[in-house]
Amino acid sequence: MPFDDPLNGADAPWDRAPLQRIKDRYEGAGFNLAVLESRPPLNKAKRGLPGRDEEIDTVCTLLENMGKLGIPVWCYEWMTDFNWVRTNTSTPSRGGSVVTSFDRTLVPAGNTENGPISEDALWENLAYFLRRVLPVAEKANVKLAMHPDDPPLSPIRGVGRIMRSIDNFQRLLDMAPSPMNGITLCQGNFTLMTKDLPSAIRNYGRQGKIFFIHFRDVRGTPEKFEETWHDAGQTNMLACMQAYREINFEGVLRPDHVPTVEGDNNDNAGYSSFGRLYAIGYIRGLRQAVYGD
Repeated sequence: MPFDDPLNGADAPWDRAPLQRIKDRYEGAGFNLAVLESRPPLNKAKRGLPGRDEEIDTVCTLLENMGKLGIPVWCYEWMTDFNWVRTNTSTPSRGGSVVTSFDRTLVPAGNTENGPISEDALWENLAYFLRRVLPVAEKANVKLAMHPDDPPLSPIRGVGRIMRSIDNFQRLLDMAPSPMNGITLCQGNFTLMTKDLPSAIRNYGRQGKIFFIHFRDVRGTPEKFEETWHDAGQTNMLACMQAYREINFEGVLRPDHVPTVEGDNNDNAGYSSFGRLYAIGYIRGLRQAVYGD
């Protein structure tokens, strides 16, 4: 759901009225709005700058209103200055399609305009954030699902990145014990963190901490990789789906990034309509085979 939706009117996008209108639109089309991925501005909170408390206040308002409307999961991230990073958005793939890719050697030299920030500082600021928002999330019964850094690599242009390893995600879970503190398991990132993604799924799943899934794949390493078709990456996607069934996951799982097929528009790289249809069909087939319905 975009926070710049024209239906917001004079309300802030995290206020109840805009969220209610969006929820009504989804339900009017026969869908249940179960996860929200749009996020208020949080760069000051991530960097520990003056004004962070006001940014955190907007998150608390968002969580309170999500709770009132019965929207149970909020996907957020802790990447400062930039979100997902790619060095090419039109790398050739099969059948004339193109995909996004990353090569660390092609990242511009130098720091971002906001300057360097250490991993220790990011952990400290995340702890401050969670101390503020988790009590609100618990009262609202809204789960916080942390998305990994994309790519899971640190630093990039002087900016530390902390949500980039299996151990660091466990540190997140352990630093703030709460039934509302959990994970967005974005497979495209997690498969770059481990050679055994199904085991990681079972580990987090046994703790009840997988709240949301981005079901996608890549080929390569954190330093150099490209996104792939769902049946052409380095991950055993069937084994992952089987692991989700083993942990009794019944939440939201979506394709996330997909190739842009030949002839489709690549202005919004990674979100091709035709590529997404292929991904949904692939996922639906795997789910029916594994879950048996």
